[in-house]
Amino acid sequence: MKAVHFGAGNIGRGFVGLLLHEAGYEVVFSDVAAPLVEALQQADSYTVTTVGQHPSTTVVDGFFAINSAEDPEGLTAQLADADIVTTAVGVRILRFVAPAIAAGIAARPAGAPRVAVLACENAINATDELEALVREAYQGDDLDERALFANTAVDRIVPVQAEGAGLDVTVEDFHEWAVERGPFAGAEPDVPGITWVDSLGPYIERKLFTVNTGHATTAWHGWAAGHATIAESIADPSILARVEQVLGETSALLEAKHGFSAEEMTAYRTKVLARFANTSLPDPVDRVGRGPLRKLSRHDRIVGPAAELAERSLAHDGLLGAFAAALGFAPEGDAEVTRLQELLRGTDADAATAEITGLEPGHPLYPEVRALVAARLAG
Repeated sequence: MKAVHFGAGNIGRGFVGLLLHEAGYEVVFSDVAAPLVEALQQADSYTVTTVGQHPSTTVVDGFFAINSAEDPEGLTAQLADADIVTTAVGVRILRFVAPAIAAGIAARPAGAPRVAVLACENAINATDELEALVREAYQGDDLDERALFANTAVDRIVPVQAEGAGLDVTVEDFHEWAVERGPFAGAEPDVPGITWVDSLGPYIERKLFTVNTGHATTAWHGWAAGHATIAESIADPSILARVEQVLGETSALLEAKHGFSAEEMTAYRTKVLARFANTSLPDPVDRVGRGPLRKLSRHDRIVGPAAELAERSLAHDGLLGAFAAALGFAPEGDAEVTRLQELLRGTDADAATAEITGLEPGHPLYPEVRALVAARLAG
């Protein structure tokens, strides 16, 4: 069995690649970072160390690496006989890998089993987006006979790695990889690390609106308080209280929208907060809080749930506090931070609110976030 995975970074090696390796797949890593690809090509193995309540060490071997920019024909050949194709490149990079996936699918032998394509990204229904891009690039009318596309929800904290770690990766001991079973028509591959679900939407939103919302909230408030890491920030009682308020609000939304019980959400929040407090994962607030424009966009982790709560006339003050903290998040070296601060210096409140949030002026959340933007503009 063969799996081609796009994105050989820490998440690719320490999460998706690891689980595929453990399931018995030969893993082919595809990336455009030449030094990383060369290191993988020269290595016989790398080690994944999990830290937390159930620490472990796993040696990953039997993999292959290919530079997709330098050897597109070789990548096509690998894709042509793959059983599964996965990505962990970031949603905005999917448009760059889609043509390669389309070419690989087109090169598959007639009558070969359909290849499963899964986008393992931190976004809602990322595989749908990847599928649309592949369809645009695909030459022919037999794509549905050659490939299937299934949405996924992935969850594992992979912090900044220690200097000199090389290819070895340290990750938290918790992980969740949920995949919708419908597209497989009863022929799901045997990957022990996957949880197969009939309806993925609730799982995606539970993760996005709890783990990702809570993580970003902790980072932005922690940065404002002068803390260096997520664990240090969540140990601050004032920040913990703010994060608990936010997660209480998103839990109320998830209960109302998807039917999760209050007991389920309490247990899930408790587990998530314990993960944030893991001192073995020295995750910098600068890293977790970066990309604020994406994270404040219309359907992402802050404005998305806040908008739905406002529509239901449910409390969302904690989320507004997280939004305000994000507006003040200004470490150096992040292009989105730079652009956000430019908007907050040289644009009027309505234009800035529209670009940052994507909200329409008539939406019930709009006046509240506009007031926060206007306050920041006033300075």
